[in-house]
Amino acid sequence: MSFIKKSCISFLVLLVFCFTFSEGANFDVVNQCPYTVWAAASPGGGKQLETGQTWSVVVQPGTAMARIWGRTGCTFDANGKGKCDTGDCNGMLECQGWGSPPNTLAELALNQDSNNDFVDISVVDGFNIPMEFSPVGASCKTMRCADPNINAQCPEQLRTKGGCNNPCTVFKSVQYCCTIEYGNCGPTDYSKFFKDRCPDAYSFPQDDKTSLFTCPGGTNYKVVFCP
Repeated sequence: MSFIKKSCISFLVLLVFCFTFSEGANFDVVNQCPYTVWAAASPGGGKQLETGQTWSVVVQPGTAMARIWGRTGCTFDANGKGKCDTGDCNGMLECQGWGSPPNTLAELALNQDSNNDFVDISVVDGFNIPMEFSPVGASCKTMRCADPNINAQCPEQLRTKGGCNNPCTVFKSVQYCCTIEYGNCGPTDYSKFFKDRCPDAYSFPQDDKTSLFTCPGGTNYKVVFCP
C-alpha cells in the first residue's frame, strides 16, 4: 500500500509540475503612449492598442527565441492586410515573423539553461517606441529604453520615418552588422548613441555583458510602451 501511495503521490506531483510548466509565460503588453500602437509578437500575432489598452500574450515554455514590439503609422484593411511605417511584419496585422527595422524589441528565451529565462531589450534593429520590460512578481531586472527624445536626436544618417534606424540596415558593413557572416565587432559611435540613452539595452549584437538578464523559469512579464 505504501508503495502504491508513494507512486500515486509522485504521479500527482509530476502531473501538477507538467500542467504548470505547460501553461507558459504570460506577457501583458500595455500601450501608455498618447497614440495608437499596433503591438506585435512572434510567436503571438498582433493587435491594435489604443492608449491605455492591454493585450495578453502567452509564450510557451521552452521557446528559444521570441520577440515583442510595437508598430507605428499602420493602416490595415478589413482582412488585416496593410503596412506600417515602423516594425512592419510582411504587411500583416497578425504577425508571423520578425518585424522590419526600426523597432524597439523585447526579446526572450524561456526555460533555457538551469530553467532560467533569458530576457533583454534590444535596439540593434533601431528604435521606434520607448519601452519598459519587467518581471511580474519576481525580483529580477526591470529593463528600460524609455528616452522619448531618441527619434528627435537620431543621427542624420539613421533617420527614417517614425524612428531611428540601425547602422547595419543603413550601411550593411562588417563594422556594424556583427553577425556570423560578418564576424566580430565592438561598439561604434552609432551604438554608443543608443547605449548612452538606453544603458539596459543591446546596442550592437555582441553587447551581452551589460544587456542580457535572467529570471527564473515560470515568471510572467509586462511590456509597456511609453512607460
